[in-house]
Amino acid sequence: MNSNLPALRKAVTELVIAGSTERAEEAFSEAAEQYGDIAIVEVLSSIEPQVTSLHLSAFDGGKLSLATLLVPPKAWADSLAFFAAKWREDDIENEPELLAESLFTHIHGVVFSTDDHDRRHELLKACVATDCGLLALITLFSMAPDDVLEIAERIDTMRAYVTAGSESEHDIVPLAVELYHATQDGWEQVLYGLFPNYMHDPDAVREQHADEDEETPDAHRSTQELLRQLRKLVPTESKTKERIKRHKSLGKDIFS
Repeated sequence: MNSNLPALRKAVTELVIAGSTERAEEAFSEAAEQYGDIAIVEVLSSIEPQVTSLHLSAFDGGKLSLATLLVPPKAWADSLAFFAAKWREDDIENEPELLAESLFTHIHGVVFSTDDHDRRHELLKACVATDCGLLALITLFSMAPDDVLEIAERIDTMRAYVTAGSESEHDIVPLAVELYHATQDGWEQVLYGLFPNYMHDPDAVREQHADEDEETPDAHRSTQELLRQLRKLVPTESKTKERIKRHKSLGKDIFS
């Protein structure tokens, strides 16, 4: 199998860059039938993270994808650095909710593509271990700060026994609960990244948020601000040129 991996890696890379993600999935499917799932895992571990990002983002929204099901946690976490590569400043200014929703769809789709809680936890631990992954989760939580405060309060009370609760809650809540169970340190980082003055006192944050005094700082960071910061963290071409030249077919437009 090892002798065939370079050819599979090259084929998948070229197909993804060309926009033929469906054909890339077909190549994965054929390789899985012949060599087993380990072939896909090996390829996804070794291709460039920007290629993984392009490929996985094409299968958001519950579309069946071997790459989504088998991507190694670290490879996925590294690929998140490129998710915001094509965001434009005008889009961040005018449609921040749409961008945040697309990011949520991607992260939620990957994490909940499996019923295996160990894999979910490994994915989330890898996510918060990178600057971009941590910021991405903070950005998602900024979409529903009240729900995040409520689940934070529930976690402080119930600890290991906390569950996602009712189906009427925001879709972010199951992700928050899964993050807490995966890594309590990561959960704390996300909370303080969203609510700088959290201090394990949700009521104080709510009071600050309700204060209409213009001189009072915002209780939580805005989605728009976080999207801008995430866009700034996208690796530039100069930073990745040495890695990219190993795959000459990648081209330059991925960073545009």
